[in-house]
Amino acid sequence: MNPVIFYTRNQCHLCTDAKLNLKLVQEDLKFEIIEKDIDESDELTERFGLMIPVVEYEGEIIQYGQIDYFTLSKRLHQKTQ
Repeated sequence: MNPVIFYTRNQCHLCTDAKLNLKLVQEDLKFEIIEKDIDESDELTERFGLMIPVVEYEGEIIQYGQIDYFTLSKRLHQKTQ
């Protein structure tokens, strides 16, 4: 399975919760998580500033904002079928 990109930033409560859910899904699907801090790039801040956290797989946004385990797991399973 290709890596999952996780866009995040410091001091982000939703990001902390999303990362926990992403790690739970990772236990089942066995993928690499590439974490990117949007504050390190003006381009990423402009693109994702109001959306974070964002989970992306193969160039497609899988889920953003309030990320829950069920929806994230379902969408990633569908993408890997």
